[in-house]
Amino acid sequence: MGKRTQAAAKRYHALVTEAITGRGTSGLMGFEREGELKIFTGNANRPLAEKIVSNLGIMLGQADVGRFSNGEIRVRLLENVRGADVYIIQPTSGPVNDNLMELLLLIDAARRASARRVTAVVPFYGYARQDRKEQGREPISAKLVANLITVAGARRVLTMDLHAPQIQGFFDIPVDNLQGSRILSEAISAKKLDNLMIFSPDAGGVYRARKMAKDLGAPLGFIDKRRPAPNVSEVVNVIGKVRDKTVVIVDDMIDTGGTIVKAAAAIMDLGAQAVYAACTHPVFSGDSLELLHESVIKEVLVTDTILLHQPMERIQVNSVAGLMAEAIMRVHEDLSVSKLFE
Repeated sequence: MGKRTQAAAKRYHALVTEAITGRGTSGLMGFEREGELKIFTGNANRPLAEKIVSNLGIMLGQADVGRFSNGEIRVRLLENVRGADVYIIQPTSGPVNDNLMELLLLIDAARRASARRVTAVVPFYGYARQDRKEQGREPISAKLVANLITVAGARRVLTMDLHAPQIQGFFDIPVDNLQGSRILSEAISAKKLDNLMIFSPDAGGVYRARKMAKDLGAPLGFIDKRRPAPNVSEVVNVIGKVRDKTVVIVDDMIDTGGTIVKAAAAIMDLGAQAVYAACTHPVFSGDSLELLHESVIKEVLVTDTILLHQPMERIQVNSVAGLMAEAIMRVHEDLSVSKLFE
């Protein structure tokens, strides 16, 4: 092998190493990094964003997210993002419309400031429950929000436990749907519960409960439920032998609390030893907290995808910051995100 050939081989090896490790300064076409990693957040869940950047060992980007006197949202990035790989952390939790608009304006601001790539990190994806037309003259809000995020300028979406996995197909950009069951499974395992059984509160959530049951080596059951009206549920049947079991009811979110509370009561009536509840997204609207407090549920395990402003009795919060930080770094370094699901 001639000297030129050897030199070319070494150069090629160096370029491949850069592409794999994300290190190096060659900047050659085809091996160029996405730019400096910068993370910004709105007002929806700043504590989560601060935990994520702490895990990454960087500072949270400076942004002014306020209001005009008439209530319109005012956004301005306070540092240079030209050529940067920008991540906007903003769950679209309540107040949903304000937080969604903050997300869209932050994305637009980064795009217009010449960020090389903008990724929307949406730990909780709101407007997800209308993902199809169940009756005539209804919108498909989950698709509309997907369009808004894409048109605003996001090139990728990083989210967690979509209400329906098929919502990923509403986007024409890559979507990484992380699984909160990994965090909740670890929290449940740490409690060392006897005679554990995992339950889904409805047939639609069986795929989520099945994964957790497999992770924990526990049997699976589910509730046969009917919804006569939005946010109203009726327990029709309990599928599974629950007598003397410690049951954990798993769902993607707890909103009004009606579904979980009724399911827990039905399970206890059949002789269960104790009932816990676990969900990724603690929406907790209306009088749900009072309802949960008065229920037979021993403890509710949630994550911090949605900010709870104060500690609450019988509610254990488990952070997703480490998982989301790892996902952000994998996206930034062009590494596999699916490894996090294994």
